[in-house]
Amino acid sequence: MALDEGSSSFRDLYRSLHTSVVLVGAAFVLVALLVSLWLILQHLRSYSNPEEQKWIIAVLFMVPVYASESIISLWHSEFSLACDILRNCYEAFALYAFGRYLVACLGGERQVFRLLENKKREELTEQLLESQDKAPVRNRSRVHIFFWDPNALGERLYTIIKFGLVQYMILKSLCAFLSSILELFGKYGDGEFKWYYGYPYIAVVINFSQTWALYCLVKFYNATHEKLQEIRPLAKFISFKAIVFATWWQGLGIAIICHIGILPKEGKVQNAIQDFLICIEMAIAAVAHAFVFNVEPYQHIPVVEHGEITSEESKLEVKVDSDDDSNGTPTTIEEKETHVEAPGTSIKESVQDVVIGGGHHVVKDVALTISQAIGPVEKGVEKGVGKIQDTFHHISLKPKGEKEPEVEVEEHITENTVDGEPVAVDAEVEVERTVQDDNSMEGESLVVNREVAIERTGKDNKR
Repeated sequence: MALDEGSSSFRDLYRSLHTSVVLVGAAFVLVALLVSLWLILQHLRSYSNPEEQKWIIAVLFMVPVYASESIISLWHSEFSLACDILRNCYEAFALYAFGRYLVACLGGERQVFRLLENKKREELTEQLLESQDKAPVRNRSRVHIFFWDPNALGERLYTIIKFGLVQYMILKSLCAFLSSILELFGKYGDGEFKWYYGYPYIAVVINFSQTWALYCLVKFYNATHEKLQEIRPLAKFISFKAIVFATWWQGLGIAIICHIGILPKEGKVQNAIQDFLICIEMAIAAVAHAFVFNVEPYQHIPVVEHGEITSEESKLEVKVDSDDDSNGTPTTIEEKETHVEAPGTSIKESVQDVVIGGGHHVVKDVALTISQAIGPVEKGVEKGVGKIQDTFHHISLKPKGEKEPEVEVEEHITENTVDGEPVAVDAEVEVERTVQDDNSMEGESLVVNREVAIERTGKDNKR
C-alpha cells in the first residue's frame, strides 16, 4: 500500500511539473541545436578535407538528432517509441561514422593495412628475439589472438574491427524495426523484464552487439593511437563514447530501477526521465564537440594543389599618342587573370558529398559485412550436405552383407649407428587387412591382403 501511495504521489508530481520540465528541457535543447548546427555549418563552409569532414559532420549531427527526438518525446509521450527508434538507428550509424573518421585520419584503409602489417612484423620479431616460450601464432586460434595479441593479426585485425562496427549498425537497425512491429501487436513491453515481452530479448541482443562494437573500437584505438596523436584521439573517443554508450546504459539503468519499484513502472514516467536527462546531456555534448571537433585545423589546410584553376582573359583597346600621328594609334592590351578555387567551399556541394559519398561507403561496407557473415554459414552447410551425400553414396554402393575391413599396421625399424650416430635406417611397414568371413567359425579371420613396404633413409656407410 505504501509503495502504491508513493507511486501515485510521484505521478501527481510528474503531472504538475510536466510543463516546467518541458520548458527546462527545451532550453537545453535550444543550446544544443544552436551550438551543433553552427559547428556543422562551419565544417561545411571549410570543407577542405572531405574524407575526414564528411564523417565528422555525421558524428556532430548526432546531437541535433538526440536533442530533437528527446524534447518531442518529452512533450508528447505517444511519440516516444518512434523517437526512440530514430535515435537507435542514428546511434548505430554514428558509431560507424566515428570508426570511418579514424580510418580517414590515418590516410585511408590501405594505410591502415600497412600500419597493421608493420605492427605484425614488429610483434613477431619481438617474440623471436625475446624467447620461444609463447606458442607460435599459427598454433593459436584467431579468437585467442584477437583478445590477447591483436597486433599479430596484421591486416586481419582491421577486417574483424570493421565487421564489429558494421554488425552493430545492422543489428541496431533491425532491432529498432522489430521493436516497432512488436509494439503494434502489443508484445514489445518497453521496460518490462517479462519473458512474454520482446523487450528483454532485444535488450540482450543490443547489449551484446554494442559491447562487442565498443571493444572493437577500443582495440582499434590501442593499435593506432600513436599515429593519431595529432587529432587528440582520446578526447574524441571519450566524448563520443559518452553519448552513444552512456545514454544506452542510462536508459537500461532507469528501466531496472522502475522494474524493482524504486520509481513508478508507468512507461511514460520512465521515458520522460530518460528524455529529460538526454536534453541536458546534449547541451553539454554540443559544447564539448565545439572544442573536440573544432573546425580550425581545416581552415588552415593548404588546398591549392587540390583546387580548381580557372583563368579569365580581357582585352582593352587604348590610343597611344605619338608626335607623327595626331589622332593616335589604337593599341590592344590583353590582361589574363588566374583564379584558384579551393574545393568544397560550396555548402551545397559539401552536403552532397556528405550524403552521397557517405551513403556509398555505408552501402558498400554493409554488403561486405553481410557477405562475410553468410559465407562461413554457406560453407558449413555445403560441407555438411556433402558429407551426408557421400555417406549415402557409400552405403548405396556397398554390397549387402559386406563388412568393413579391419586394418592392422606393424612397423619395424632397424637403425645402424657408427660412433653413436645413426647412419642408415631400415623401416619395414607391414599392413594386414582382414575381413571376418561369415562362413568361418567365430573368432577366426580371413587374411585377404598383406603388404610389406621397406623404406631406407639416411646415408650409406662408407668403408
